[in-house]
Amino acid sequence: MYAIIDVETTGGAARFERITEIAIVLHDGEKVVDTFSTLINPERSIPPSIIRITGITDDMVARAPKFYEVAKQIVQMTEGAIFVAHNVQFDYSFVKEEFARLGYPFTRRQLCTVKLSRAAFPGLRSYSLSSLKEHFGIKAKRSHRALDDTLATVNVFERILATKDGESMRSFINHGVKATKLPQHITLERLHEVPEACGVYYLHDDQGKVIYVGKSLNIRKRLFEHFADLTPKGEKLRQGVEDLSWEITGSELVALLLESAEIKRLQPRVNRAQRKQKFDGGIFTYTDDNGYKRLIVGKNTLKNAQKLQLVSEYPKLDNAKLHLQATVRQHELCYRLSHLDLSEHACFHYGIRQCHGACIGAETPDDYNLRVEAAISGMSKRLQGNFFLFDRGRTDDEAAIVGVQDGRYLGYGFIDIQTSNPLIEDLLESLTPPGIADPDATRIISLFASGKKGVKMVSY
Repeated sequence: MYAIIDVETTGGAARFERITEIAIVLHDGEKVVDTFSTLINPERSIPPSIIRITGITDDMVARAPKFYEVAKQIVQMTEGAIFVAHNVQFDYSFVKEEFARLGYPFTRRQLCTVKLSRAAFPGLRSYSLSSLKEHFGIKAKRSHRALDDTLATVNVFERILATKDGESMRSFINHGVKATKLPQHITLERLHEVPEACGVYYLHDDQGKVIYVGKSLNIRKRLFEHFADLTPKGEKLRQGVEDLSWEITGSELVALLLESAEIKRLQPRVNRAQRKQKFDGGIFTYTDDNGYKRLIVGKNTLKNAQKLQLVSEYPKLDNAKLHLQATVRQHELCYRLSHLDLSEHACFHYGIRQCHGACIGAETPDDYNLRVEAAISGMSKRLQGNFFLFDRGRTDDEAAIVGVQDGRYLGYGFIDIQTSNPLIEDLLESLTPPGIADPDATRIISLFASGKKGVKMVSY
């Protein structure tokens, strides 16, 4: 059964906007068997720009049912059916978000008639619904009204069905994953139960032991990709998988931190990266007797030495050396003063004019140290100060929070966004400590603390 659906809304972002109209047409693959259509009171005003597009006004929806009043009927009509829409991600995200506000986990398998049309009717100028209606001569009373657009989509869908066999349709529904290729206890229905949300997922063996930990902005999509991958790498990942589980975080930052910590805690056999709880290598700095600030690669145990100050940590000593070599080239530092050249006087690179001569005193310590400080600034991944990072949470009512104190990662948690001006003590108490040493946490937090990923930083 196919539930062909169209919604009209107050705007384009499901997380912030609401549905103003919904239409559902049930199709059994041969004919229409049921229809449902209603305006929805969005419990907010409709922007003038949206009114111009849909023609739906505040007066029209004032006495319409609210979403919760028709939610049960929508569930019953779509239960066991495949959710079909033209640009399905838009319509599905709005319906899913409306149910999420009611605390109900709405999940359905999905089909997009845009993608299906591209495959069934190649070479068209455009695959928008209006263009397809024009191309096929589909008559519709009104565009951008839910029932009329749904009936137009039904027409397109029936044309697609006429060009495709059952196996081809199943491939679209299941993202190319064949049931015969799945592990014994992982079914397509089980994969469709996985939420389309950001978080961490676990693959288990027949004893329940975790053999792989991963992170994704869309867990369901990522798992389908894993099970559709027929390369040797994909086969290796799937080998021995008998079950799966997941934890929704909402926040990509929290997902990365949780994934990293879980890999170190569980030591899954398939994960190779991020398993180290202690980094072996480091780049250090110190000032010599002539006043030159110097850099040196060494084992991480050197950070306890009195003269040495840690700049950055690395999983392996070779990683640290390669990074130092690249940094010395970039900032035109002296190879001998960076312990990369064993010459007793002028280093080799001074002779080819890639060193300014600090090794023989031709460059003053003040001039040289300015470039060293710039290099240290670029290499250092150490956290500094006290701050919180705020990101989106698992629902619209909460925010994810990551805490750092004196440059040390404290943990992550979730808070109610309705709480105004929470106390620092309350924020600190909301954090769950990582429970395991994780040197990768610093790198992950530094990436988000720059503000480039939409995460808010608040110092305290």
